[in-house]
Amino acid sequence: MRGTARKAREESGERETRGEPGVRAVPARRRALRPYLLIVPALLLTGGILYPFGLGLYYTVFDFAASKPRPDLVGAGNYHRILTQPAFWDSARVTVAYAVGAAAVETVLGVAVALLLHRSSRVGRVLEKILILPLMIAPVIAAIMWKLMLQPSVGVVNHLLEPVGLGGVQWTDTPTGALLSSIAVDVWVYTPFVAVLALAGLRSLPVSPFEAAAVDGAGWWFTFRRLTLPMLWPYVLVAVIFRFMDSLKVFDIIYALTEGGPGDSTMVLQIRAYLEAIRFQRYSFGISYMIVLWAVVYLVTMVLVRYLGRVQSRAAEVPA
Repeated sequence: MRGTARKAREESGERETRGEPGVRAVPARRRALRPYLLIVPALLLTGGILYPFGLGLYYTVFDFAASKPRPDLVGAGNYHRILTQPAFWDSARVTVAYAVGAAAVETVLGVAVALLLHRSSRVGRVLEKILILPLMIAPVIAAIMWKLMLQPSVGVVNHLLEPVGLGGVQWTDTPTGALLSSIAVDVWVYTPFVAVLALAGLRSLPVSPFEAAAVDGAGWWFTFRRLTLPMLWPYVLVAVIFRFMDSLKVFDIIYALTEGGPGDSTMVLQIRAYLEAIRFQRYSFGISYMIVLWAVVYLVTMVLVRYLGRVQSRAAEVPA
């Protein structure tokens, strides 16, 4: 049996090499090179990622700065200095508050919008097209738009709220208002992303469990809690992972809206790293901030991905 299969492969290779009518001859050397040629793009991409990352790690063990043309080897000194600074922990607190707040609100609103759009109607189909418009706008442009609209004296938001007695609010001029305004802009931009993923998940759910529940007389809340949410949760969790990761690394929205102020009320880790490396020209110290942030994001992502695997396993057990 093995001899027959081997003989057939040899005859097939000979036919390709000879070039029978209707079969394009492929040299044996080219066939041998194909697997290696296919992995070249992946190797180039991997090198393009690992080289800057490795170079950044190399810089963190020195004290490169514009004021120090001959840097000294400091080892883990930059990391020790970061972790012992109160400013780092203040930025970490702001970053976590921003990420948790934005991801939570976007998840709730995104799932709610997806449930509304899931009802097949002409209005729902139109709204579904309009929903993705914020995703077509660059986050920094969206932040600038909202910065103008939230101006206390000339902004359109206060103008619209003035008839109900809420005009003149200092949206980005107070610590709490600046953080909430930044989260609101993030929610406006990225809630459609969560809604689109949740809507795709809703449309992929099996129909038979819902039909059986309807026959048994189950109400909407019972069906949602016992069937829809358990089967939809893996899709929602994918959106949560992406949004939480992006929110931990936020820079453009907050920098364009508040530049980290007032004071340090919106000074997330990305902006502090930018200020250290670019504005204050302490290159190694700023890169060390980014490496610490990368480690935090990596660990959080690994935990969430493992939880996603367990959720997918439980969802697969729901009878279809």
